[in-house]
This record gives sequence, C-alpha cells and structure tokens, in this order.
Amino acid sequence: MLTVAIAGASGRMGRLLLEQVAASENTKLVGALEHAGSPELGADAGALVGRPWGVRIVSDPVVALQGADVVIDFSSASATPGVVRAAAAAGVACVVGTTGLSAEAEEALREAAKVIPLLAAPNMSLGVQVLAHALSETLRLLGSDWDVEIIETHHRAKRDAPSGTALRLADVVMKSRDLTHDDLKHGRHGASAQRTLSEVGMHAVRGGDVVGDHTVLLAGAGERIELTHKATSRAVFAAGALRAARWLKGRGPGRYTIGDVLGIAG
Repeated sequence: MLTVAIAGASGRMGRLLLEQVAASENTKLVGALEHAGSPELGADAGALVGRPWGVRIVSDPVVALQGADVVIDFSSASATPGVVRAAAAAGVACVVGTTGLSAEAEEALREAAKVIPLLAAPNMSLGVQVLAHALSETLRLLGSDWDVEIIETHHRAKRDAPSGTALRLADVVMKSRDLTHDDLKHGRHGASAQRTLSEVGMHAVRGGDVVGDHTVLLAGAGERIELTHKATSRAVFAAGALRAARWLKGRGPGRYTIGDVLGIAG
C-alpha cells in the first residue's frame, strides 16, 4: 500500500490525482495541502471527486505529510519550495510536477535530494520521456549536420514559455551537440533571420485549450524527420506522477528522473 499526500489538491492536476488515487486499489490518500487562502480549506479532499475519505484539506504541510510515503506536488511555483523543504524535514519522498520553478525552488530540490528520494519533471507523461530518449538516439545516429527546431503548442492560459518540456528536449539536443542555452533561438523575424547550423530553434504557440503538443523537427539535405508527442488529456500527467511515486517509495536519497522509472537513460 502506498500512502500519498497531494500538494495543490484542489487544483486541476490535484483533482486528477485524487481521481487516480480513487481508482487505485493499492494507494491511500493520507494528506491534502492547499495555500492559506484557498476556499477549499477544511473540505474533505475526496469529496472534490465524489469520494469522501475523511481527509481534510489543510494549509500546514507538516500536518498534510503525516503518515505519507510520498508527497506529490502540483501546487504553484511559489509554494513548491515550502512543500519540498517540509518533505525533506519529514523524510517523505517527493514527486514535483509543478512547472516554471524559480531559482529558490531549484535550490530547495537540490538540498532535499541529499536526504530524500526526489523526482522533479516538467512533464510527467511517460510518452514524453520516450520522445526524449528517441530524440537522443536519433541525434546520435544522424550526426551534427541536421538542423533542429522545437515547436511546442499549449492552451492560451499557460503562463510560461517556452514550456518546461520544450526546454527538456532542448537539453537533449545541447547535450548531444555540446551546445549551451546561448545557442537557443527563440522565434525569428526580420530580414536577416537565416539560421546557423549550431543554433536550436525554439517556438512557442499558444491558443485554445491545447493540453500540450511537442514536435522536434530535424531537417537535412533533401529529407526531414519529425518526432511528435501530443497529450490529449491531463490525466496522463497524473498517471505518470502516481507511477513515479510508487517507484520512488523505498529508494535512497537522490534526484531521480522519469527515465529512471522507465529504466531508460536520458
């Protein structure tokens, strides 16, 4: 039995996680966390998805994490550092799916990974991790004389651009070609917009209710390859996070990846 606490329990991803827990026979919700001003404080977390469990939503992470094997954080970029520090103090494993993290949050992740098992990923989709793995292998086989462009599309309300997943894919390219973030080219305009071989094109598209599409275009002389992942439901992110939580239980301290969960590099 896996016991979990959910940070950001009343949010869109939090509710999807609650549904995943409700559908699982070997997972038990023991804590639900929200910010101090949330109108859901004091409510039964399970009632949000039609399954009252007697687990009240609280604003104190120390209380929310009591009895948890793992805390899954889909709260907010500003709240994540506090959740991670509380997990480290309580010895509770931590899965972080919150995006747009600050330098403070990244530092909290680094420190926490010294004492607890921790997995943080901008995209919990297992398919995206396979895409990154396929991209790494494709780049290795093709060599360095193919142009690379990354195009990501999300709903109109997404705050950060480019997406964390697009940056993750860019990291794969940069590692393969010994490049840096200075080699990223964010969009193009003007009369002198021709590309160089060393740059990696990055393009963010926003509109409608798109959950998340990512395409890596590799263009060579007379041919091109497109590697694409499309998420049609946010439920895949919740399912991936819960699978990561199950895998993380009982691991030693350290910073893990979805690739570790799947048993693939990258």
